Amino acid sequence: MISSPTLVIGTRGSPLALAQAHETQDRLVAAHGWTVEHLPLSIIKTTGDTIQDRPLSEAGGKGLFTKELDIALLEGSIDLAVHSAKDLPTTLPEGIVIAGFLPREDVRDAFISQRYKSLADLPPGAVVGSASLRRQAQIRRLRPDLKVTLLRGNVQTRLAKLERGEVDATLLAMAGLRRLGLTDHVTTTLETDDFLPAVGQGAIAIAIRAEDDRVRDAMQPILDAATGHALAAERAFLTILDGSCRTPIAGHARMVGDELEIRGLVLRPDGSECLEAIRRGSPEDAVTLGREAGTELRTRMPAGFLGT
Repeated sequence: MISSPTLVIGTRGSPLALAQAHETQDRLVAAHGWTVEHLPLSIIKTTGDTIQDRPLSEAGGKGLFTKELDIALLEGSIDLAVHSAKDLPTTLPEGIVIAGFLPREDVRDAFISQRYKSLADLPPGAVVGSASLRRQAQIRRLRPDLKVTLLRGNVQTRLAKLERGEVDATLLAMAGLRRLGLTDHVTTTLETDDFLPAVGQGAIAIAIRAEDDRVRDAMQPILDAATGHALAAERAFLTILDGSCRTPIAGHARMVGDELEIRGLVLRPDGSECLEAIRRGSPEDAVTLGREAGTELRTRMPAGFLGT
């Protein structure tokens, strides 16, 4: 047990971000026997939280959800930052590293509708709302006859818009719905064989200062090695493709027996074309597997495929 320091946990203020911060807090309390008072939350509003009228891809991408937390970490006003792993850019600011990841939740996407049972059940011309280019592209790939529109806001906001009839259906991450206790809204889940999740989906990442061994040591008991291997492969895959919010990319790594398997997709935004790569190997070679999958897709892509 590490003696009881005060570690300030930085987090965004959305209900899901707070649920993830509290999960981190609770795991540290259980691991070290500390009190919650030694692990105060510092709620930080990010640029991404304030943009609700346009896709994040038009405003600067994933770093919009992390920039202010990065600044607080480097300035020392917080000791660790809790992030949804899928919000993290592929390159972190100098001086910041990912200490690791908490055990991963359900990686699947959920289909939610007031009137229809599944994506296949939607009538032609039905409106599906999503803020994710990955989800939009995969919906268009499976159902080019549907109308796909932007739906921004936190989980509760999107569910409220659905209930008001602004869209016929939406897709949300099962992990977030589970953490918020909102799985009763789920109409059906989309299996990863048919609908591949975002890189990092379902995982909580802990960012710390690179040289802060005290915080690094405190995090070790709550981090999950299997999730770490999966995310190492997924993030390496995304890095090769220079993935951002402007590119429809999906990727998921998981253990299959003793091997780590990564499956990656890259799609045209209109869903008209999709390329897939799969690699399997030792979990110790996670980064290599991810890079190889990304390199294969990059080699196979026609000129202008990404970002078109």
